Amino acid sequence: MKKSFIKSIWLLTLISTLVVVLVGCGINALEEEGDKPVNTPVPETQNEIDESLNDTEDFEEEEEEEDEGDGTPFNNADKKRVKARGLYLTSSTAGVRLQRYIDLANTTEINAYVIDIKNEKGIVGYNSDVPLANEMGAVASRYDIDKVTSELEENDIYSIGRIVVFKDPILAENKPEYAIKNNDGGLYVFNGVNWVDPYNEESWQYAIDLAREALDRGFNEIQFDYIRFPDGRRSDMVFESQDDREAYQVVNDFLSYARQELHGEIISGDIFAIVCESPGDREGIGQYFEHVGKELDYISPMIYPSHYALGQSINGVVFPKPDLDPYGVVLNTLLKAQSRYEDVEGHTPVIRPFLQDFTGSWIGQGNYQSYGVEQAKQQIQAVYDAGYEEWLFWDPMNNYSVDAFEKID
Repeated sequence: MKKSFIKSIWLLTLISTLVVVLVGCGINALEEEGDKPVNTPVPETQNEIDESLNDTEDFEEEEEEEDEGDGTPFNNADKKRVKARGLYLTSSTAGVRLQRYIDLANTTEINAYVIDIKNEKGIVGYNSDVPLANEMGAVASRYDIDKVTSELEENDIYSIGRIVVFKDPILAENKPEYAIKNNDGGLYVFNGVNWVDPYNEESWQYAIDLAREALDRGFNEIQFDYIRFPDGRRSDMVFESQDDREAYQVVNDFLSYARQELHGEIISGDIFAIVCESPGDREGIGQYFEHVGKELDYISPMIYPSHYALGQSINGVVFPKPDLDPYGVVLNTLLKAQSRYEDVEGHTPVIRPFLQDFTGSWIGQGNYQSYGVEQAKQQIQAVYDAGYEEWLFWDPMNNYSVDAFEKID
């Protein structure tokens, strides 16, 4: 990968734009159909709990015993598109409980599933043929990708493959030249996990290779997660490949590269929900709302009320205890995101939020509530009241409030 990659993209975009003007061809903009998923930076202790919430595979195994874009479409109009109303599934769930979720989709409004391709442990959860994944011992085949994608297709269920990008301890440990270092020259560790250096462009290809394979083997869409820097102290991190780009520009450059390599495919990305509220890259993780994912088809803010700080202001509304008001948190996050996108010229991704279907008891007594059917319904209604049509739910244990979803005949 060359450092001139972004400049080449810009020149190609300019040339193609001139050609379109000269031949008088009209290009239809992508339809904006919905909303997307995301996580939210929180105080460090809460981040530690968030890491454990995402640490789901062991649980399931027990059960198993800056390129800103220019509005040009990406030639993927022929790809299958749905107004996704879906759930996240771990690779273990896809392997041992898929039929339960196929039945759920056949009897309710659920029509999509987000399934792990590579999770936050760096584990590739299916029978992958990607050489590097096998070379590092990252493959732990928990589901047959061809069987899963074919069964979902047969039941007209939209499949989204989730790939965790920069939080990858297996890649960092096996390819230390790709990893973020600490001040002593060793691997940087945050909450017990090593991270890949986003500045190291050679590391990007691994995620792209997995994405290409997943698409070739039947997934309808690729969703990139952890497209960010760690949210620890930046002074503790050493980026050996660092150049003069800002963190958010590096994240955007990765997504531009993904768009180039996966041209014509449907790709999406998860972001922290708080960046919909915060100006610039105030969180210091490389996610600047007006810029991040401008070449993606969908963006998913992870709007989990439990992840907001007590007393957080969202869209001018103060929430003393955000977890107790799921409707208000989701509504105002989406309204704020919408108002910020109105000021962005050119292509912007469709927003498809991730919503909360787990209980955040770590917040402390009186600050949280048990999440179930009523809380799920409130969040769904907030999505619709904000003017959006799509949503995804996250529960790391995949135990969803199924009575919240409308039944179909």
